[in-house]
Amino acid sequence: MANSFLGKGWKFPVSLEPSNGTFALSADETDIREAIRIILFTAKGERVMRPDFGCGIHDYVFETMGVATAARMEASVRDALMRWEPRIETLSVDVQPERSTAGKLMITIRYRVRSTNNEFNLVYPFYLREG
Repeated sequence: MANSFLGKGWKFPVSLEPSNGTFALSADETDIREAIRIILFTAKGERVMRPDFGCGIHDYVFETMGVATAARMEASVRDALMRWEPRIETLSVDVQPERSTAGKLMITIRYRVRSTNNEFNLVYPFYLREG
């Protein structure tokens, strides 16, 4: 592989190779994108052996969406990525409500892979359930 220095890990979500039953792997930029999604999916405190791993956006599930909440969510995503994914530089994080679905936010992340200087976008849907 040309970019094998970027890393390799279990595919997310975890799956098996149909041909031989071994764990499916992802590598390079795909591995990085999946690692970012794992960070966003994981609420802080969810992992017993690493309670500070994850992203604090889950703390905002019952918040009323406004400019201040969006700014706090953007900062939470940026901080989590800075701490847990050293292979990237976060260029921007934008939290916007999706107009067609009430309670759904679209978190758009622009990032650069440090070792290759390639830029990527990831859009993460996040659902609010206002209390």
